[in-house]
Formats: sequence, structure tokens, C-alpha cells
Amino acid sequence: MKSKNTQILLVALAITLACSGLVLGQDSAALTAEPSVSKAPDTTAIADGNKAKATGIVINRNGDKITIRDSSGSETTVVTTEKTKIRLVRKGFFRADRSSNATEIVRGLRLEAEGRGNGDGQLVATNIRFDEEDLRTAQALESRVDPVESLANSTQALAENNQQRIGEAEQNGQRLSGQVDEVSGVANAATAAAANAQSTADQAEADATTANTRINVLDDYEVLATIAVHFKNGSARLSPAAKAEIDAVADVVSENLNGWLVAVEGYADSTGRTARNASLSERRAKAVIDYLVTKHGVPPYRVVQPFGYGSSNPVAANNTRLGRSLNRRAEIRVLVNKGIAPQAGGQQTQVSRQP
Repeated sequence: MKSKNTQILLVALAITLACSGLVLGQDSAALTAEPSVSKAPDTTAIADGNKAKATGIVINRNGDKITIRDSSGSETTVVTTEKTKIRLVRKGFFRADRSSNATEIVRGLRLEAEGRGNGDGQLVATNIRFDEEDLRTAQALESRVDPVESLANSTQALAENNQQRIGEAEQNGQRLSGQVDEVSGVANAATAAAANAQSTADQAEADATTANTRINVLDDYEVLATIAVHFKNGSARLSPAAKAEIDAVADVVSENLNGWLVAVEGYADSTGRTARNASLSERRAKAVIDYLVTKHGVPPYRVVQPFGYGSSNPVAANNTRLGRSLNRRAEIRVLVNKGIAPQAGGQQTQVSRQP
């Protein structure tokens, strides 16, 4: 009898170990294989007290420390202080640059920093400059990257939870030596759950990689066309004239273009309260996007998330009736990959009709 119980115990233990081997095979392979050597990114160290300038795309921000990466892949840590002057560069003959602050520095933003090195090889910035178009694109991409990262984090937690469940299943299998079938069923269920969690994690990693790739190639897009749509005072309703202006955008993107995006920003005149103007300008941008999607069938993934700037960035003075009517607008920009833009002529189309 003792010999028979011993045999049953050995069979149960063997099945449990076999099942756990399927689940943890990847970890076992990692233990037996020679460790791989991952190449760390190149880091630019700036000598203490030396003047320096760095240009690149923001890949990380932690408090007053910003990490940027240039086109060669080299990374530089930029430190901001209370004395750092941050400027937003705006294009246009009548649009002067404006002061900015560190809160507008987000991942994916291309910037230029000047300053001196400190004892840690970092660049303590005295001046930081970035382009208005780069800021808008970075803000739009950030709204898409954050959900992907949240999904990746939740998937990682799910995988760790499944790993713990597998360990508990192994302990139960060892204690229940006489119930081989039950132990095998628990192990198989845990294996399926782990495989499903791994598949979800792989998909999340692929989405995150795609988002990071988009951040790294921001400079590969240029503005093919800019069209202004105008609104009545205090309204976000599209007039027949406004719809005709949006139809012009649909004509541009229907010319068999590839690799294009549509960015829409809403604006208001200076009449009324700031909070109301911000809400009104965002509703104007959303009205334009709704019309593009429902009327012309523009895929939603081709449209950058709408944003309302309120009464900021006016195109005309707000002290005249005509100026205010020009500022009540939504600007539509067609962005095309630089590798494809030459097929459309390589020139930007500017369309702005009088309201």
C-alpha cells in the first residue's frame, strides 16, 4: 500500500512539473541561456561650466529634468530652473513669439535648449525654444500614447497575477497527491490564462512601439493645406458657407493621398469670458470634425483630437467687427508624410475666405 501511494505521489508531481514547465518555459530558458547584452543609448555629457546647445525630441520628463534625443540617437538631460526662459515660436508675419512655461513641454515635442553644463554632465538651460506646430502635434500624440501605456501597465499587472496563481496551483498539486486529474485541470487552466495574458501584453507592447515610432518621426510630416472655417458670434453651428469651406478639405484628402492626417483647432474672439471662449472654440473644432467624418467619410483615425484655444492666437485685432469675425474660426491643417508630399506638388495650400 505504501509503495502504491508513493507511485501515485510521483505521478502527480511529474504531471504538475510538466504543466508548470509549459507555463514557465520562457523563464527557464532565460535562466539557462547566456545573458544578452542590451546596448544602452548614447548619453551626451556636458562639461561643468561649458556653454552648449542641444536640439532633439522630448522622450521623458521627470520634474525639472527633461531628456531629449537627437537625430543620431544621442540623449541629453536638460534641467530647467526658475531663470529658464521658455519661448513658443509662432510662424506668420503678424504673429510674434510668446512666452511659455515648462507645463507645455510634453513627450514628442521637438525643442532647442541653450545653457551651461553642471557637475552631473547635464545641460542647465537658460533658454528653451520650440515651434507652435510641433507643440500641437506633440499634444495630439500624447492623448493617444497615454491610453496605450495604461493598457500596457494593466496587462503587466494581469501577467504578474497569473504568475502568482500558477505558483499557488503548483503548491496545491503537491499537497493533493491523490487528485491527479484535478491538479492537471488547474494547471491547464492556468497555462491558458498565462498564454492569453502574454498575447495581450505582446499587443500592448506593439501598440506602445507604434506610438513611440510616431513620436520619433514627428519631423517627417509637413502641412499640405490650411483652411479656415468661420462661425457666427457665440455659435458653433456650421453655416452653408462653412460647410463649403470644409468640402474643400475633403477634395484635398480625396486625391489618393497616403500617410495623411487632419488636425483641427478651434478659436474664438475676445468677447465674453475666457472659460466660455475655451469651451466654444473646442465645440467649433469638434463640429468641423463631425462634418468631415459623417458627411465625407473621413476615417476617425486620420483625425487628430480636436483642441480649443479660446481667444488666444488671433489672426486679426479684436477691437473691430471685421477682426472679431475673422477670429471666430476653426483652422484645418492637412498633414502629409514628407516622403509622399512631393507627389502632391510639394507646396502648402492656404485657403482662408472672408466670413
